[in-house]
Formats: sequence, structure tokens, C-alpha cells
Amino acid sequence: MDAMKLVVVGAAGRMGRALIKTVTETYGAVVSDAIEHPGSPVIGVDAGVLAGIGELGVPVTDDPLTAFAAADGVLDFTTPAATIVFAEYAAQARIVHVIGTTGCSPEDEAAIDAAARHAVVVKSGNMSLGVNLLAGLARQAAAALDIDFDIEILEMHHRHKVDAPSGTALLLGEAVAEGRGVGLAQSSVRVRDGHTGPRQPGSIGFATLRGGSVVGEHSVILAGEGERIELTHRAENRDIFARGGVKAALWARGKKPGRYTMADVLGLND
Repeated sequence: MDAMKLVVVGAAGRMGRALIKTVTETYGAVVSDAIEHPGSPVIGVDAGVLAGIGELGVPVTDDPLTAFAAADGVLDFTTPAATIVFAEYAAQARIVHVIGTTGCSPEDEAAIDAAARHAVVVKSGNMSLGVNLLAGLARQAAAALDIDFDIEILEMHHRHKVDAPSGTALLLGEAVAEGRGVGLAQSSVRVRDGHTGPRQPGSIGFATLRGGSVVGEHSVILAGEGERIELTHRAENRDIFARGGVKAALWARGKKPGRYTMADVLGLND
């Protein structure tokens, strides 16, 4: 089978550059196009030069429609507004759409669901293989322990992070809620301030920290009487997200249209 032709959108961003580098290092995948918004100063710059790995012969363009029509998949770690547009284009082209974008609204998610009727969509709040394994372990722990164990999710990111809780924290929250057989929306506590009263049994708490250049740290804490279990993942660089995204694209090639997660990619849903 020929190498999978992948389009990197948001090519000039930190994740975009990491994705370009990772694709070139991955057997069975090539960067076919790199996309930036109209008017970007990097339009015309070689994608490899942009990523610091030397020329690839792939100039950055602002024409996603043409790029998607000639590709097998798209790697998208951009913004919700951009992702919705790319989802429509990917559906029209019937290609794989790997989405690492966070902060999507329910309306955004509905649009992605609609696109997944025609495209293979892999979306996750975190593309790291380790984080998704953590989610699986957290789901198992929540299912095994009774309601006497309080669940808290603690996360920290760099000062530039714009959404809270992070997509990863919500991914972990969904995992423990599923393990408990409850809905996250009905069980989560996002804010504590002032005289809150005692903690409600069965609630799933979130604590958000922001500062410095932290790539991402997440812990699921299960606190019982006299004992505490902590499951933690620390991201040391963004390459782990890029590797997960490229792995997801290669896994998705040839799959039936639909919406998948990294748990599917890792075989955790088998």
C-alpha cells in the first residue's frame, strides 16, 4: 500500500510543526500538504523548513479544499471554529479526519457527528497513548471501588491554555463517570468557592491549575477512608500528541465512516 498522504492544518503552530516532523519520521506516512489561514506570513514557506527539518518540497498553502481532495487524511489540532470547517471538507472528500482540537461546544460536537457519517473521524481530548491508557485504568478503578471513594481530577497546563477544564481532564472525567455508571454532566463539580458545605457523595471534582510552560499534567485521585490512589500522567513535550495523532490516522485508514476515539485505536474498546 502506498504511503498515507496526510494534510497538516494549522501548520505554523507548535502542534502543526510537531505533526509535520512526526509524519516525516513515520513509516507509511507522508506530508502531502500543509495549510495555514489566508494572509499568514508562512504561506509559500516549505513545510519542512517551517518544522526545522529541511525542505520537503511541500509549500504551505491556504487552500484546504484542493489539499483534502488529493489526500488520504488530515491532522487537525486547531480551534473549534476551524475544526468544524475542516470536518465539512473532510466529509466531502471522504478522508480520515484526526481531531485533537479541544474546547468544542455541544453544537460543534453535533457538526462533527454529522461529518462522521461520510468521513472516518478520530477525535480525542488527548492523543497521547499514555493518557488514553490512563483513562482506561481510571475507568476500571472507578468501577471497582465503591462510592465511598471520592474522585478528584487535577490538571495543570501552561499559562496560554484557553479552555478549562482541559479536554484531557474531561476525557478522564468521562472515563470515571462511565466506570461508575453515571453521567458526568450530572456528577461533576467544576467550581468550589466560599462556604460550599460538605462534599456530595458520588460527585466528580475538577481542579484546574495554569502557569509557566507546563505541557500537561493530569491526575485522577480516588480518596477513601485511610487510603488514596493516584493515577498520574505527565507530558514532557508535544511530540507525544503528534505521535498519537499520526498513529490514529494510520489506524483509521480503510475503516468505515464513523466516529472513533483513541480507545478504539489502542484496542481498549475490543
